[in-house]
Amino acid sequence: MPRCLVVQHVAPEEAFAIEEALAAAGVAVETVQVFAGDPVPAGLSGLDGLVVMGGPMSANADDGFGSRRAELALLSQAVAAGLPTLGVCLGAQLLALATGGSVRRGEAGPEIGWSPVALTEACYADPLFAGLPSPLGVLQWHGDTFSLPEGGTLLAGNATYPSQAFRIGPVGWGLQFHIEVDAAAVAGFLEAFGADVEATSGGSEQIRAQTPAALAELAPIRAVLLDRFAQLVAADVIESDLVGSG
Repeated sequence: MPRCLVVQHVAPEEAFAIEEALAAAGVAVETVQVFAGDPVPAGLSGLDGLVVMGGPMSANADDGFGSRRAELALLSQAVAAGLPTLGVCLGAQLLALATGGSVRRGEAGPEIGWSPVALTEACYADPLFAGLPSPLGVLQWHGDTFSLPEGGTLLAGNATYPSQAFRIGPVGWGLQFHIEVDAAAVAGFLEAFGADVEATSGGSEQIRAQTPAALAELAPIRAVLLDRFAQLVAADVIESDLVGSG
């Protein structure tokens, strides 16, 4: 059975729909909860996919982020090995950093709440984004942003932060936004990170009011994108088995 490792930094930021898509594709999901003290593996042995989730820590600092260097090393190895890899929010920033990009404080301030991102022309030939509608309404929850690593392909952006999604290598993706959330996830974000929302226009109530319609529009798009990623993870072990038996 194919195996995908999920690195979870804080309790509220689970893999949600990502894990559901992987399970539906027959992929065994193993979660490393770094907030609970689980160690990040030093290598990729036995893995067919890697997912790194979000969190409030800085991708640039070890302070309060003891697993940062191990995660950067693992992401670098995954891209070099052509392992299907997905970084979400902080995970996207770590993926950019691990592959030669940079991460900095966002000049426009925190971007929090439901907002659109426009897909680039590169999405037409992208294994995950091909055929998806643009603009795409997604949940944002970040204060930092990233620059593309050399060789990276920009897939989505908006006027506030041009770098919103990218691909590095054939099967490595970073998503600054949260496409994996459901209603319970959004409620959990608001409960855990409510202080982040106070300075935003409309605050928590606006996010709550927008969530049902935003999720209804996002759900079928999310299902396509995440199923494609899950199938890549499942196909990785199938291809490995075929090579081994040849």
